[in-house]
Amino acid sequence: MYPEHLTIPMEKDLTDFGFHGLKSAEEVSLVLEKKEGTVLVVVNSVCGCAAGNCRPGVKIAVENAKVPDTLATVFAGVDRDAVNKAREFMLPYPASSPSIALFKDGDLVHFLERHQIEGNSAEAIAANLKMAFDNFC
Repeated sequence: MYPEHLTIPMEKDLTDFGFHGLKSAEEVSLVLEKKEGTVLVVVNSVCGCAAGNCRPGVKIAVENAKVPDTLATVFAGVDRDAVNKAREFMLPYPASSPSIALFKDGDLVHFLERHQIEGNSAEAIAANLKMAFDNFC
């Protein structure tokens, strides 16, 4: 587990932008078991690619004309039960942080793994997500 004084600003980077911070397995289940609508889940992380690429890219993407109905985040290394539950819904993809998942009507329809985030610009990540939003939202 990471110290809160380190992770709170990283979490707030998304929650202050309208993302719901999911802290428990129960909260994750309530959001991801819905069979109607779209949900974007960001597995947040302390790694540099989360700060440099993932979080900025996601924030750019949600300025799109079409966006998911629900924006949510779980924090790897902090909200262990919530992250583990979210990852159950993200199968067959292996655990990856950061990562970004888009669900539609309860089904995983788009996923970005760490290797697709790391080394890409925030703008490239946003473009990928906007394309998914346009297709699924």
